[in-house]
Amino acid sequence: MAELKAYWENLRRPMPLGTKLRTIAANQLRRFTTRAGCCGHPGEPGC
Repeated sequence: MAELKAYWENLRRPMPLGTKLRTIAANQLRRFTTRAGCCGHPGEPGC
């Protein structure tokens, strides 16, 4: 549950929408390809 809370808090970070969407996509792809629970960039949107 703490991971989900951290995920949503990271999404609320102020940054331009385009940058946020690219960061989310890149971090989700990294998580998927490495089959890990985290992308390795804690604090970023999508991680």
